[in-house]
Formats: sequence, structure tokens, C-alpha cells
Amino acid sequence: MLLSDDKLTHLAHVILGCVKKAPSARLIGDDTLALREIKRVLAVEVGQEENVDRAVRTRLASYSKPVVEGSSEWDVMYRKAFEDELRKHRKP
Repeated sequence: MLLSDDKLTHLAHVILGCVKKAPSARLIGDDTLALREIKRVLAVEVGQEENVDRAVRTRLASYSKPVVEGSSEWDVMYRKAFEDELRKHRKP
């Protein structure tokens, strides 16, 4: 799912607001820098999920028995393959 810059900005503001309200967290520095870093991390994560989604769809399409997208079987297989691919792509 591709997020627009406006959506990333909104999410960054929501996250920063939650961090500022948390009694166990303390923000040191400029809010602008924090917002920029939050947006960067969100963009990286969304990009990674898009790459994983492409890999999973390619994997499911390569099966000898085609699985119809949207079917319950496809949903189960997609979810399992997605979790498997995420484990492969996550940093230790």
C-alpha cells in the first residue's frame, strides 16, 4: 500500500504526539527533525512491505496449481507466505 506524502506527514504527527504524551518518553531536540525521521522510517517500512507483497504474489503465481486471488485458500496461503517473507527480510 503506497502512502502519499500527506498521509506519511499525518502519521508522523500522530506518532510524535503520542511520544510527547508518553510519561516514559522524553524528546530531546527539534520536533522537525523528529518528524523527518519518523517519516523516513515509515517510508522504509511501507517500501519493504511492498517488496514483500510482490515477492509473495510471485511465489503464489509460480505454484503448479493456480490459486484464485480472493479465495479463502489464497488468503491463508498469502498470509503464511507474507509472514515467511517478512522473517527473511527483517534485520536481526
